Amino acid sequence: MERSTEFPVLLFSYGTLQDKAVQLANFGRELSGHHDAMLGYSQRWVEITDPHVLATSGKTHHPIVAPTLEQGASVDGMVFQITEQELAAADAYEVSDYKRVSVALASGLTAWVYVQA
Repeated sequence: MERSTEFPVLLFSYGTLQDKAVQLANFGRELSGHHDAMLGYSQRWVEITDPHVLATSGKTHHPIVAPTLEQGASVDGMVFQITEQELAAADAYEVSDYKRVSVALASGLTAWVYVQA
């Protein structure tokens, strides 16, 4: 039996990557995770026009986050353990309004997250 050499990757989601249908479409499985938060970020909405993403999420507007100097600002979400292959699938799902960055979370964990490009 072949063992996987892939190490788990942490992905923080505050938006549609928490949706079961989006997870099944992109990763072929439902993810399990735990609550956490990004400190120093604020959330707004971005209009989605990509037909594939619209079909997958069923939503015309998705949340998007950007750094802020607002005192006490944070964005709640979920941390998931995924593989490098699943991270590549998440990269393909996200539209050009987003870029992937590494952030420290309230828990002290460091995870990938998609923020405003």
